[in-house]
Amino acid sequence: MSARGWAALLVVGAFAAAPVAVGTAASAHTGDMKKGSASAAVLRTSLDVSRLGGLAPLPLHTSLNEVHAPATAEKKALDVRLDAVEGGQPVSVLRADVATARAEVTHRTAQATTHLVHARVHVPGVPLLSLVEVEEVTATAVCKAGEQPVATSAIPGPVTVLGKRIPLTVRGTRTVEVPDVGTVQLALSRTETTSRAAAATALQLHVSIDPLKLNVARVEGTVTLAEANCTSAAAGTSPAAEPSAAAGPGRSDTRPQSVGEHGGTNLAETGSTPLTPYLAGAAAVFIVAGGGSLVLARARSHRRR
Repeated sequence: MSARGWAALLVVGAFAAAPVAVGTAASAHTGDMKKGSASAAVLRTSLDVSRLGGLAPLPLHTSLNEVHAPATAEKKALDVRLDAVEGGQPVSVLRADVATARAEVTHRTAQATTHLVHARVHVPGVPLLSLVEVEEVTATAVCKAGEQPVATSAIPGPVTVLGKRIPLTVRGTRTVEVPDVGTVQLALSRTETTSRAAAATALQLHVSIDPLKLNVARVEGTVTLAEANCTSAAAGTSPAAEPSAAAGPGRSDTRPQSVGEHGGTNLAETGSTPLTPYLAGAAAVFIVAGGGSLVLARARSHRRR
């Protein structure tokens, strides 16, 4: 092959290799971007069941359909066995026609949803009276990178607590008292958002029950029905937030970065920036192109002699 052919081959090879190196570095830079998080639970109980005769209380701390992204759960019933309570038989804590919890996270969005239809919650010692009954409830939390998180909670049907119907116009908290049974403080449709997180709860009940039946002296604690939580990706981790090469030195990104974020790690380990692979590739191309031109010049001089 002539000198001109060798030089052309070297230049073409350099141009072909440079994009591969740059593409590999770029994919490594975007592949470890931190995502958000999402979780959901249909039912969560944190109760202490005191027994007659001064016996030690039994904890009832459990959850139904608790998931963390990416996951989906659709179990419709939860039975809990507590020794020396209700004759040693399983306590049916929740029954529902539909009980679904779903949590998912994509590169830009984290969201969680909980849905309940025809649900009934019981506590030990009161087998014939539901602590709470709902026709339908939904809790949803959506967190998108760079946007304000959204939390919503819907209760389109009636809610009954210890046999008493609760008006859906109630906001904040309400106390329900039933003689010879106990007291429940009820919070409807609670939502909370921050700049990066959202939380929604359809129902939260603070329970204080004195049934004095089935070897149960008192039931105290909290029952949460239908909750959803999410957190968006950290600022500066989405592709849209990466600094642009065209911005120039006058538009540098001055946002602080923690040790775990990509930009800080790059500088600490290598002293380089995200533009380093591009500069290195371009330099290689020009060096090889210059070498090819030198070979061609020498070949022409040799022919003239």
